Amino acid sequence: MTSPRLVLVTRYPEPGKAKTRLIPALGPDGAAALHRRLTERTLASMRATGLPMEIRSTGAAEGAFLEWLGQDLDVVDQGEGDLGARLARAASRTPAILLGADTPALTANHLVELAHALASNPAAVGPAEDGGYWALGIAQPMPFLFEDMPWSTDQVCAITLARLAERGFEAAILDTLSDLDRPEDLARFPEVLA
Repeated sequence: MTSPRLVLVTRYPEPGKAKTRLIPALGPDGAAALHRRLTERTLASMRATGLPMEIRSTGAAEGAFLEWLGQDLDVVDQGEGDLGARLARAASRTPAILLGADTPALTANHLVELAHALASNPAAVGPAEDGGYWALGIAQPMPFLFEDMPWSTDQVCAITLARLAERGFEAAILDTLSDLDRPEDLARFPEVLA
């Protein structure tokens, strides 16, 4: 099997548009700075795996992302539509591992483990404590995973696993990690606020 692509779905760290749920606690500039650090940490973990990588971007032109994150990256605009439509496009070429930039504890080992799990399973899921997932790996196109999903709720991971099971796909389940999305999450990750 071909090595899966690591697909980071992220936005440019523009104050007022990045990490908006954290603006009440950090202000627009602080929330954007935190998003910048989280994205850079996630990308460092991705680079350490040696797997092919792609950035699915929004909020700025390709050149701004290349200047920020490195000229060696493949940057593709996320395009229009809700999160489901954008993720479906990002996952149309498989095998792929989709991830965001909001999991401070994510390491290269987590991503390598997920890639290994995907080599012998049609799907691999890294659950998040909040009921979503920190990563989703798929070995073949599965657009049904992205349609009519109640994004940003505590049901996303459970619905994803149920949809896979309904179609006879067994999913490898990896370690549960915590996302940093809301003001109450900040106290758990003091190292990323420094």
